[in-house]
Amino acid sequence: MATDLTDPPDPFDLIVDAPFDSALSERYLVYAMSTITARSLPDVRDGLKPVHRRLLWAMRLLKLDPASGYKKCARVVGDVIGKYHPHGDQSVYDAMVRLAQTFALRYPLVDGQGNFGNIDGDNAAAYRYTEARLTQVAIDLMAGLDEDAVDYRPTYNGEDHEPELFPGAFPNLLANGAAGIAVGMATSIPPHNAAELLDAAILLIDQPHADDAAILAHVTGPDFPTGGIVVDSPASIAESYATGRGGFRVRAKWQIEREKGGGWTAVVHEIPYGVQKGKLIEAIAALINDRKFPILADIRDESDAEIRIVLEPRSRTVDAQTLMDGLFRLSDLEVRVPLNLNVLDKDRTPRVMSLREALAAWVEHQFVVLQRRSQHRLDKIADRIELLDGYIIAYLNLDRVIAIIRAEDEPKPVLIAEFALTDRQAEAILNMRLRSLRKLEEMELRRERDKLDKEKAELEALLASPGKQRTRLKRDLGKVRERYGPETLLGKRRTLIEEAGPAREIPLEAMIEREPITVILSQRGWIRAMKGHADLASTEPMKFREGDGPRFAFHAQTTDKLVLASESGRFYTLGADKLPGGRGFGEPVRAMVDLDGDGDIVAFVRAGAADMRLLVAATDGRGFVVRMADLIAETRKGKQVVTPRAGGKLKLVRVIDPADDYVAAIGDNRKLVVFPLTEMAELSRGQGVQLQRYRDGGLSDARTFRFAEGLSWTMGGESARTRTEADMSAWRAARGAAGRMPPNGFPRDNRFG
Repeated sequence: MATDLTDPPDPFDLIVDAPFDSALSERYLVYAMSTITARSLPDVRDGLKPVHRRLLWAMRLLKLDPASGYKKCARVVGDVIGKYHPHGDQSVYDAMVRLAQTFALRYPLVDGQGNFGNIDGDNAAAYRYTEARLTQVAIDLMAGLDEDAVDYRPTYNGEDHEPELFPGAFPNLLANGAAGIAVGMATSIPPHNAAELLDAAILLIDQPHADDAAILAHVTGPDFPTGGIVVDSPASIAESYATGRGGFRVRAKWQIEREKGGGWTAVVHEIPYGVQKGKLIEAIAALINDRKFPILADIRDESDAEIRIVLEPRSRTVDAQTLMDGLFRLSDLEVRVPLNLNVLDKDRTPRVMSLREALAAWVEHQFVVLQRRSQHRLDKIADRIELLDGYIIAYLNLDRVIAIIRAEDEPKPVLIAEFALTDRQAEAILNMRLRSLRKLEEMELRRERDKLDKEKAELEALLASPGKQRTRLKRDLGKVRERYGPETLLGKRRTLIEEAGPAREIPLEAMIEREPITVILSQRGWIRAMKGHADLASTEPMKFREGDGPRFAFHAQTTDKLVLASESGRFYTLGADKLPGGRGFGEPVRAMVDLDGDGDIVAFVRAGAADMRLLVAATDGRGFVVRMADLIAETRKGKQVVTPRAGGKLKLVRVIDPADDYVAAIGDNRKLVVFPLTEMAELSRGQGVQLQRYRDGGLSDARTFRFAEGLSWTMGGESARTRTEADMSAWRAARGAAGRMPPNGFPRDNRFG
């Protein structure tokens, strides 16, 4: 016997040598297309992803219709992953849970019994505890599956079949929306009102070329299951729908509840779509704890079956709209819901559609379903008519038929030959029971046949006439609309469309309760704020540490900003509401801002309007005019505004009265010069221009005044009298002049007071 001595084939001979990049790209492309077409993007015709379609199909086969009892979700999930969807059980169950959540789906497809999660963000119970059945919406979505309305395909293991898509008499894609992330693309479709969509679809049936404006006359905007208010303008909504890309600003619904004594609270009873109530309340509570929103005192969750979030203001004087505008900006009481109408079209190609295109694609699918269901019914009628014709022949020749059956071993060929029957007719006659013979009454058979002939003629006319198809489809959609019309509990619009501008930027003074204070800064740099406006002339209420005393004191409000200037020319900003209280000696100002070294504080003033002007000058006699807005610093390190020359220091900061038109400057050499304010440069930072020329010494003081009213200064002594020199013409000169001796009686310290 011959022996085969040849070696077995080497498995390494089967290896294909290919560039790594091309091999990787080909395999990744297969994965990407699988993710796009078979996982993440919904079909424009039924609005479902494969996992949702397989869930509903499995529940239908389990006969979980709305009239039947509930069954465990574990049973449904087991059937789905075992027969149709070979993926993880948790992912399938999560998809099923979402189909049952009334706050996630505008028109739930699954009627759940048990814990299916809540709007607080709590998870559903395990599938061994929960039960479910289909809703009427799901039944409408699958109507026609038994009538050859769609194609079927083998399941993943070839043991069964499943529908490629659903007939979709309900506009599920736009009514319930969708969200998904694929490879290189994503989809995000908000839910809409079904009655509005059906009205727009009926319009497209009558007017296939209707434009976007005609569609928007029916579909006014999204309709979220959680309600809320869409605050975008009609133009913005129209642009989003026309392009299929954009977004919608959605705000919570709220109202004011008045309390005894004049107090009030703001109560939120609808929150934006997709926002978890528990996390929303935690975020707002964090704003309160971190003092980032001072006008809000407390937040309470008093929700039961309905949402009720109570917002308590810090004071009854807080403006309610200001409070809510601040929360719209700082929390998820206002969110942006994106629109990216990226779906699979009838050719399974992903593309972004406009609202009109998506509706038109769904309407086109409904025409195909109508034609296929009509043709299926025609085929059934033809089959029945064939059998009825055989029964009529058997009735008319009943005795002969019975005789043939009794006499012949193979009666079927004889019946076919003698009465010109078809194989199906003969088989049906032979399969009849004896008890059925009494039913073979000619009148009943002919009556049924005439009825079927009439229906057949109607269906043939329907298939032959596009006009009749449009009429029939409008009638069918009208019946669906009756179940989801605005007068029904499920169909009533929940989201309002009310245009509103962006949430206002809340100014600091609106965020803080306005109260009068007296700001005190001591000689050693200790700062505090006493409640109320104290008498600045009296030092009794102002207590200081031993060896310390008052340096600056002025009246302000808690909503004010305070500007502090150091001799280095750097300016710092303090919030009046953040100053330590008036009890005790206060706190070192250096703990609140990063003052340079041992630099002295030159000025401390209350910040006025942004366009307020100030005169700043250094010891070398150079200075300029600066606006208050340029002095405000956002950080502890302050802002360098004046840059003195080497050896120079910032000498003074004076507020310029709007009526002032001249500048008076006096040097250490006791020379006074007066010149027009218009000769001063207005800068945001720098050294400025020379106010006065000195041979020795430097600038002692400067101020602005109104030339027509003369120059005033405070006299020394306890009386603190004010003296005015009406005619200052003798000291008037060009800016930068040396000047001359001041008028008699001018203070010896060379300062205007």
